[in-house]
Amino acid sequence: MDSFNFGIVDQSPVREEGSVEDALRETVELAVLAENWGYKRYWVAEHHNSDGYAGTAPEILIGQIASKTKNISIGSGGVMLSHYSALKVAETFRILNSFYPDRIELGIGRAPGSDQQTAAALAHPRPQMDINQFPQQVADLVGFLSGTLHQDHYFSNIKAQPGPSPDSIPNIWLLGSSDFSARLAAVLGLPFSFADFFGTSSEHGPMIVDLYRQQFQPSNYCPEPKINVALQVICAETQKEAEFIASSRDIARINRLRGIRGPMIKPEEASKIKFSLQEAYHLEQTGKHIIQGEPKHVKSEILEASDRYQTNEISIVTNCYYFDHRKTSFKLISEIFNLNDASSSSSDQ
Repeated sequence: MDSFNFGIVDQSPVREEGSVEDALRETVELAVLAENWGYKRYWVAEHHNSDGYAGTAPEILIGQIASKTKNISIGSGGVMLSHYSALKVAETFRILNSFYPDRIELGIGRAPGSDQQTAAALAHPRPQMDINQFPQQVADLVGFLSGTLHQDHYFSNIKAQPGPSPDSIPNIWLLGSSDFSARLAAVLGLPFSFADFFGTSSEHGPMIVDLYRQQFQPSNYCPEPKINVALQVICAETQKEAEFIASSRDIARINRLRGIRGPMIKPEEASKIKFSLQEAYHLEQTGKHIIQGEPKHVKSEILEASDRYQTNEISIVTNCYYFDHRKTSFKLISEIFNLNDASSSSSDQ
């Protein structure tokens, strides 16, 4: 790949001895720094009823970040569409794009971003959406955003506001980690972002992405396949330091396996915890494609992942206990890939 478009997916991690307010402020601060470091996009996540992640309303965070940055694309990674109506999401993102034209990206997810009881509470007193309706929801969302609902559609007379100017259409991405999401993105002619950072389907990721390319049907919105891959990365000055920092994340992954969704613990504590054989095996299996280490190693691994997925659209997830460690990781990646130089040269053209 000759050049890269690097982005960040921020899950707004909460740490012990910290607060939700700290996590949200750090998300905004990191986005401002990311723009200065040459990153092209910044996506914020949606999680509910979690003590470990602060981002429950990506659309609000997007507005906060966009107001404090100038050029970087800001989006959702993603909006969990099953909780909402397609019209409401379309109008929310049309408004965002009206304030910040050509900068807003709408990443759509199918997972609940929560447990089933929380998903039920988000829908109450209405029944939860049948997940089998998700493809129709996505199609409706695209139709509302672009003003292209078929004339036979039940809601064809309803226009998402503000609109229907094409200028108010945000960039749409379908997010996923399965062949279901890949096939749906292909059929609808949408860009596809693969969540390699989940770790649960990384082994099959390149095959899922190839399936998307093979089945892709060009649309007015997206004439050819467009792939983004989100990787889990921690970069530090030394391999040993990266492993120390990553211990907080590893404990969080094991706790999720136990049904515990608490804040991150300090690496000073996490690095001393011994895992059972089952827990160690789980980390080994889900962490095969996690990238962590000193800059030269991290660069090599990111290049290898880019080659495996055959894309130069790379997004990075980095969860650390200390905010300074997160900032250092993203800054080092910017430096090893010369993102500031690439950003300057592209803006000069």
